[in-house]
Amino acid sequence: MFSQGQFTFAIFFVIAFIAVMIFSYRKDIKLHRKYYKGSIFILIGFIVFVGLLFVLKKVLHP
Repeated sequence: MFSQGQFTFAIFFVIAFIAVMIFSYRKDIKLHRKYYKGSIFILIGFIVFVGLLFVLKKVLHP
């Protein structure tokens, strides 16, 4: 399916991408805490909403 070179490149790319994302997040962590305070509640609300939709789908369409 993939050649050895393509597979090696994909592994290297994923590792490099994750490393850059971690470095960028750590660099901006003070700004995240200042400007995105309370955003965890929005994430929790979104997850609850999607879960509620899933439950309603299972209940209404047996």
